[in-house]
Amino acid sequence: MPLTATAPRAGASQGGRPRWWTELPLIAVVYAAYSAGRLLARGDVSTAVDHGLGLLRFEQRFHLDFESPLNDIFTAHAWIGIPADFVYASLHYVATPAVLVWMWKRRKASDYRFLRTWLLVSTLIGLIGFTLLPTCPPRLLDGGYGFVDTMAQYSSYGWWGGEASAPRGLGGLTNQFAAMPSLHVGWALWCGVALWRHGRATWTKVLAVLYPLTITIVVMGTANHYFLDAAAGAAVMGVGALLAKPALRLADRLFARFRPAGEAVPQTARPVAAATGNPGAATNVSDKCETAARERERIPRQQSRGADRERNHGTAGAGAAAETDDSTAAAAR
Repeated sequence: MPLTATAPRAGASQGGRPRWWTELPLIAVVYAAYSAGRLLARGDVSTAVDHGLGLLRFEQRFHLDFESPLNDIFTAHAWIGIPADFVYASLHYVATPAVLVWMWKRRKASDYRFLRTWLLVSTLIGLIGFTLLPTCPPRLLDGGYGFVDTMAQYSSYGWWGGEASAPRGLGGLTNQFAAMPSLHVGWALWCGVALWRHGRATWTKVLAVLYPLTITIVVMGTANHYFLDAAAGAAVMGVGALLAKPALRLADRLFARFRPAGEAVPQTARPVAAATGNPGAATNVSDKCETAARERERIPRQQSRGADRERNHGTAGAGAAAETDDSTAAAAR
């Protein structure tokens, strides 16, 4: 059976698992750009407050202001509010990298590349949202709207101060108006999808559902986000999932275009070269196909010539037999 060389599928993983010393700088650069972008996209206070009040009024009109009763519960019961503050201040930065490393070590390279690209693309989309729509979170609204900043209320129990989840004294390094969309919810949803699709144990399925749900309740109960912020975070992840494969294909094209000239022959051509017994020789699959075709053409002609020889031999044999019969009859007479 002739060997054929096939081109790699568009978007297929180039080589094996991505190397950690290339992945870490990539993720670090994107996260640094994201953090710097948050600081540059602060916006003025009055615009952010207007956007926040606009969201709150819209939710109240359609009875979607779930953050109001949740915040009342979190501020009235310390045994709920304090753990929620710890979850908000830390789990966001621990669970997401943990799931990413788990995917890198345990799952197929193509699955990891898709999930990693999905996360990075969605994060950049969220940065665009912070830039275009700076939004004051509920905890920073005037006290007359009924919200209490649980991070400030329970700050003596943790490392954070009164300025979001930043450590004490570093509140100036955060953008407190980066509320729309909520990437706390978006990243938690990403973790849930990764665990649900690629986790095999029952506990991973349970965690895949509980973790995004818990984070959604926490961000609203601590008055850090509106319900619409959480919904926008989920929508951003949906858009990021749709753009992940096109982004991968674009990255593969750029990698192929800027690949060093001295790089090895693509893997798809190697089996053919190995089959020839001369790895350095150029392989031309069409030559083998033409040779096979010529062989198939030659065989019928040989068969027809063999049939002609058999027919001629048979005719000659029949004639000789007839002459023998005639001579025998003459002798008998």
